[in-house]
Amino acid sequence: MNPDDPIEQITQTTLQHYERTAEQFFAGTIDHDVSQNIAALLAAIQGPAPYRLLDLGCGPGRDLKTFKDMGHEAIGVDGSARFVDMARAYSGCEAWQQDFVKLDLPAGFFDGVYANASLFHVPSVALPQVLRDLHAALKTGGVLFSSNPRGDNREGWNGPRYGSYYDYETWERYLLAAGFIAVQHYYRPPGLPREQQPWLASVWRKT
Repeated sequence: MNPDDPIEQITQTTLQHYERTAEQFFAGTIDHDVSQNIAALLAAIQGPAPYRLLDLGCGPGRDLKTFKDMGHEAIGVDGSARFVDMARAYSGCEAWQQDFVKLDLPAGFFDGVYANASLFHVPSVALPQVLRDLHAALKTGGVLFSSNPRGDNREGWNGPRYGSYYDYETWERYLLAAGFIAVQHYYRPPGLPREQQPWLASVWRKT
């Protein structure tokens, strides 16, 4: 870790937390129902399936396995080496170890990017470049899905993890600036009053 690079300090400290708690994280999230999010991504992609999908922040591979079982070509990316190993073993999919703030993705390669509970860990100062990297990795017309804890645009440490908590209007400004257009957004879990919906999900298209 470079002590003179505050962005690297933030990302590495957060990743070290996941390295230490990988097994507990997997046990605690394996049964989470994110079918609404997966359906939102897939419904927005134009053209015939199967699709080539990037699971950004794939963790131990829960959703990678779902995409593969649905017949798609899914590739995971995570900054945690432990998660990458677990994702490969659990899903049987390819997984790459990359820090989100240092992405190295093939250009125009993916039909969709699925970022479920991952982009909120990116410090706001680094977010524009990360979104541009994801935009470049998508085919023209490709789709980015994101789901993040919503908030009032504050960011900082939540225990050993860093988070940025945006409202929709601020999140939209970042995505439009990166070259996306809005497809839809919604709050989760479904069917509850807004104050009981902590997650903001949104779908974006590369034009």
